[in-house]
Amino acid sequence: MTVQKTALITGASRGLGLALAEILAQQGWQLLINGRNAERLLEVYNRLSKTTKVIAISGDVVDEIHLLQLKQALEQNQWSLNLVVNNASTLGVSPLLPLLEHPIENLHQILHTNMIAPVSLLQKVKSYLKTDAKVINISSDAGFENYETWGAYGSSKAGLDHITATLAKENENLFFYAFDPGDMRTDMYQAAFPDEDISDRPLPMEVAVPSLLRLINESFESGRYTADRMAEK
Repeated sequence: MTVQKTALITGASRGLGLALAEILAQQGWQLLINGRNAERLLEVYNRLSKTTKVIAISGDVVDEIHLLQLKQALEQNQWSLNLVVNNASTLGVSPLLPLLEHPIENLHQILHTNMIAPVSLLQKVKSYLKTDAKVINISSDAGFENYETWGAYGSSKAGLDHITATLAKENENLFFYAFDPGDMRTDMYQAAFPDEDISDRPLPMEVAVPSLLRLINESFESGRYTADRMAEK
C-alpha cells in the first residue's frame, strides 16, 4: 500500500505556489495550502479538491495566529509532512525604490514576510516533519546579485539563503533547499516592472516547477539551487 505524501505550501493561490500545488495534486499528494486572498484561495481549493485531499486556510504568514492555524490543521487531521515549501513572499512597494527612499514600515513587512515568517512556520510545524522531509525556501537571484532598487527584496532573500544553510547544519535528518526559480511570468514579477511587457518570461510551469519536482523527487544534498542549473542537469 502506497502511503500518501503530504505537502504544506504557502502562497499557493497564484504564481509558482499554485503551479506546484496543481502538479502535486495530480501526483496524489495531499495538500495544506494558504494564501492572503481568501476568495482566490477558495477557487483553488475547489479545483484541487476534485483531485486530492486539500486543506486551505487563508491568512498572512506574518500573522502568528494564522501560522498556528496551519499547525492545528496538521494536528486535527493527523498529518505528517514530507514537504514544506515556503513560497509566500512580498515584493514591497511598486515601482521599486532605492533603499534610502524605501518606506521603513514596508521594509519591516518585506523582511518579516520573506525571512522571518518561514522560520516561525517551521518552528510551529517541526514536530510534524517526517524524517528526511524536505523544506524548500523560495529564493531569488536578487538575493545573490546586487541590483539597483532591489535592495529590500534582495536582502530578505539573501537572509533567507543564509537561514536555509544554517537550518541544514542544525537539522541533519532533514533536507533544506534555497531555490531560485529565475524570472517568471507572474503577478509579482509584473509588479516589479509595471511598465514592461513580460510575455517573453516563462510561466512557472515551464522551467521552475519541473526543476522543483527534481528537488522533491530525487536525491540532492541540502544547498542552494537554481531552476536554470537544475534544468541543465
